[in-house]
Amino acid sequence: MNNKPLILVTNDDGIFAPGIKALVEVARQLGDVIVVAPDSPQSAKGHALTLTDPLRLKPVKQFEGIECYACSGTPVDCVKIAKDFISKKRPIDLCVSGVNHGSNASINIIYSGTVSAAMEASLEGIPSLAFSLLDFSFDANFEPAKPYMKEIIAKTLEKGLGDCKLLNINFPKSDTFKGVKVCRQANARWVENYVEAEDPRGEKYYWLTGEFINSDKGTDTDLWALENGYISIVPSQHDLTHHTALPHLKHFE
Repeated sequence: MNNKPLILVTNDDGIFAPGIKALVEVARQLGDVIVVAPDSPQSAKGHALTLTDPLRLKPVKQFEGIECYACSGTPVDCVKIAKDFISKKRPIDLCVSGVNHGSNASINIIYSGTVSAAMEASLEGIPSLAFSLLDFSFDANFEPAKPYMKEIIAKTLEKGLGDCKLLNINFPKSDTFKGVKVCRQANARWVENYVEAEDPRGEKYYWLTGEFINSDKGTDTDLWALENGYISIVPSQHDLTHHTALPHLKHFE
């Protein structure tokens, strides 16, 4: 009988991204690992599903000694097919997603394929962790984050997450960290616009640009923690109900 936990590793940057390699290296120290990740980058896909095309799974030898598949779909597709097909005979004990190249703090959680993959697993009752590093570079250094990732994964496997099934974890871009802060999601947003231009054929195209605006001055937020050298952990959920508004809207009934 195998007493090791089964850990599903996925991401949105694609199966060949350095971030997922770092996460696999940590996860394999704590359990049996299967990897199902997109065959190409799927950043900012959010909770998208593939409905109009067939999904394709290709076994790849990306990580020695680990069952690993490249999936043609989105990060959420990867989790669904891992649960319903690949690990059909053995339940997944933990899903870890990432490590994302770039921030998924504050409002970025809404757009993130990394967090959405973990959230999909959490919807199935699987404790899930989404890891991100505030460095978009392909050559980002994940080494300083590894001991913290290992400790967070180990504590999750040992103690669980209680009523919460999903943690959104972000690391500042640094060689050292002041510690860990469990905090709330900052109230910040993107102010966006589109640049209009013409391609060589004279056809117009539009390119999304934007500026990230943080108007939240709280010292209990993920953005504050990251700006001050801490790792941020935000307990997250799929319930988007504005609960405090319910009593004030009874006149609609």
